[in-house]
Amino acid sequence: MNGIKRLVLDVLKLHDPTIIVIADAIGQLDGVDGVNISLYEVDQQTENVKITVEGDRLNFDLIKRTIEDFGAAIHSIDEVVSGKRIVTEEETLLERT
Repeated sequence: MNGIKRLVLDVLKLHDPTIIVIADAIGQLDGVDGVNISLYEVDQQTENVKITVEGDRLNFDLIKRTIEDFGAAIHSIDEVVSGKRIVTEEETLLERT
């Protein structure tokens, strides 16, 4: 088993804590090489963010628990990469037209 190498998560969180705090906490987990959190929607009380996590053997349950410990909820898992290497998604001929 090669393990999960990338996760892209759609997450709903409160304004506090900031994405800086959450990114730092996820980044300190074993197996995590990098974290990117992008804010894409703001409401009066919540924020929708995209969290991308990369590493050699990501532990989804630990990442999920860390996110939930901050009062946030995963709406969806938008991408998972597993295997010996990260495969770059290519545009198909149909998508180009």
